[in-house]
Amino acid sequence: MRVTTVEASAAPRRWHAKRAWLGRGALASDVLIEARAERFTVVTAGTPAEQVPPGTVRLDGLTLPGLANAHSHAFHRALRGGVAGSAGAGADDTFWTWRERMYAVAERLDPDTYFALARAVYAEMALAGITCVGEFHYLHHGPGGKRYSDQNETGRLLIAAAAAAGLRITLLDACYLAAGFLPGGKPLPLAGVQLRFGDGSAAAWAERVCELDPDAHGMVAPHARLGAAIHSVRAVPPDQVPEIMAWSHAHAAPVHAHLSEQPLENAECRAAFGATPAEVLYEADALGPRSTMVHATHLTSRDVELLGGSRSTVCMCPLTEADLADGVGPAPALAAAGSPLALGSDGHSVIDLVEEARWLELSQRLVSRQRGHFTPAQQATAATLGGHACLGWPDAGEIVPGAYADLVTVSLDSPRLAGGGAGDPLAALFAAGTSADIRHVVASGVDVVRDGRHLLLADVPGALAAAISAVLG
Repeated sequence: MRVTTVEASAAPRRWHAKRAWLGRGALASDVLIEARAERFTVVTAGTPAEQVPPGTVRLDGLTLPGLANAHSHAFHRALRGGVAGSAGAGADDTFWTWRERMYAVAERLDPDTYFALARAVYAEMALAGITCVGEFHYLHHGPGGKRYSDQNETGRLLIAAAAAAGLRITLLDACYLAAGFLPGGKPLPLAGVQLRFGDGSAAAWAERVCELDPDAHGMVAPHARLGAAIHSVRAVPPDQVPEIMAWSHAHAAPVHAHLSEQPLENAECRAAFGATPAEVLYEADALGPRSTMVHATHLTSRDVELLGGSRSTVCMCPLTEADLADGVGPAPALAAAGSPLALGSDGHSVIDLVEEARWLELSQRLVSRQRGHFTPAQQATAATLGGHACLGWPDAGEIVPGAYADLVTVSLDSPRLAGGGAGDPLAALFAAGTSADIRHVVASGVDVVRDGRHLLLADVPGALAAAISAVLG
């Protein structure tokens, strides 16, 4: 028997998990879990079911820490099921044509439709076991770049939408200053819908972000932290990056950036700055343990060394990268070099971190024709602890005393998992399970999903359909 405790106040809640992956270590059986308020206080493995205190909630199946979606663009959910990638689209349907469709959706959004869509999308995430989301946010202003009376209105509504869906959120407020760069480094001005993204300079970006009033640790609400984002080397001149990093250091806040998602991005970066995107960010002191590079698909061996040596996290989004035909990034090499891995659903072609973790492995099998790049524990770590840590919540993603009280329980008797979980249910989950197998979700000590039903938003499919219809017309 193992017993660990931490002091706390308030009336306790208790759960008894038949099987649990606590994080970092091996699976445990008959785990008695206690929480007070939003934190775990006692975790005791090897407690027989007949010895649990009255009122304890029994969790059959497999229980894990809450999942963290480290990279989201909530409004992209409206693009699911569209013409992108459809049969007959041919070679003319690329990432760049998809981007034009994405811009068309962004152009249609107003604060009311954005809130409704984000709330429904975050509720869909909760049903998929996600207890924390990193929202990479760049739709800051109104049409034509006109400022709202509250310049952070859209950021605040995303924070409110996460609360309404029962999630914690890190709002990764993105600096977006240019539409690209000509050879030699001259920036191209923003135009069209991109005017809604820009603040003019990194200093103006920082001034606006500070109006969200983060504390010294980036907290803006009990469920929300604030982080920075460098949209990409296509959108932020290198001489503007230090201002963003100074803000990050002042608030001990995470910094995320899209990196080398497309070969054209790399080619244009070399033409403009004579270096790869990773090299540009390294020279601007933007890599490090609080930095997360998203996608990191087309890297040189030197890029891998820079990311791993700086301990920058890499957030892979395998399903989006497949949907957009981006390619497959060198995840095993990055992990071996020292980069922690996280997972994100990005464009929300699917919201399912179990699938993302599965394809973290399967995509590598396809390009290497070898099996066994990541163990189930490593896949689970990327979906839990790795994501929470890179979003500024290092005290989440594990079932240990002092951590945020997040629990995700997976049924092991579905048609996908029946008969496969007796020996190693974690391996079975990442071999064949999906978000449809998730039955119960607790976030920060509060029930959010029970028996597969969202407790804060009664009809999630209906809310999604209505919100998307309001945007697309």
